[in-house]
Amino acid sequence: MSFSSDVKKELCSSCSVEKDTLKAELYGMLLFGKTFSEEKIIFTTENKYAAKRITFLLQNLYMPILEKQTSLHTKMNESHLYKIIVLSPDDCKRIFDDFGHLKSQITLRVNRAYVFSDELSAAFLRGVFLCCGSISDPMKCYHAEFCVPHKNLSIDLCKILKEITECDLTPKTVVRNGSYVVYFKGSEQICDLLTYIGAPIRAMEIMGTKAVKQVRNNINRRINSEVANITKIASASAKQIEAIELLREKKGLNSLPEDLKEIAYLRLENPEMSLRDLGKNLSPPISRSGANHRMQRLLEYAKEAEVIK
Repeated sequence: MSFSSDVKKELCSSCSVEKDTLKAELYGMLLFGKTFSEEKIIFTTENKYAAKRITFLLQNLYMPILEKQTSLHTKMNESHLYKIIVLSPDDCKRIFDDFGHLKSQITLRVNRAYVFSDELSAAFLRGVFLCCGSISDPMKCYHAEFCVPHKNLSIDLCKILKEITECDLTPKTVVRNGSYVVYFKGSEQICDLLTYIGAPIRAMEIMGTKAVKQVRNNINRRINSEVANITKIASASAKQIEAIELLREKKGLNSLPEDLKEIAYLRLENPEMSLRDLGKNLSPPISRSGANHRMQRLLEYAKEAEVIK
């Protein structure tokens, strides 16, 4: 089951019994659905929870004669397409008229009489999301969108989203395959929207996923940093050991000053040590910069002896 399906399942568990709230939710589903007119009302979805929800809302608010159709969405997968049809033209007209729309309207717009309060706005947007909304898997990216069939409806939807006082939403619109896609990017906006329309559990899941990803990224950065440091230490150590071995072969380490002889033997015995640790193990201990200074002198000795070219 996809994350979007989980969100819609949670949204469909809404237990509101207020008629105005239920009507606002149904209005969002119908207005942004496949067909909503005086002659025809057809709602199509791939989500079984949304199909059951609109059936419940229609039956409880209007009791129309409905036909339910189920078919395979494509021959290549097992996803289903659910179609809810209001059969009677009289029922279609009754529902269409009740939401304040006229046959003479050239294009459908949102009737703001059904979204005049925060509660109704949340219910309306819940219906819109059940109809045409989707959210990407938060483990992959943070992206939520509404695929809207008409330009004017997309404009109205953006306006309603921006007016939500509880959220700081900045929806954007792009045209894709003839539809107007209203979308958000960013975990905070998506969580705010889900909480507002009635899916707080999925909002918390996104926040939890974000926390896990942040911890994972921090761990990866730390590991990468440590690997880089180890590689740097190993490379420097190999160069130092090569110089020390050649000095021992050509001149003997006893020919070196005491401070250089001490750090040379310590390096040969501890090739994995960093300069800071080498400095701590000298007698008396010295700083990293002091240890580095001695190593540079060792390398200079090797160069002077024409051991390292």
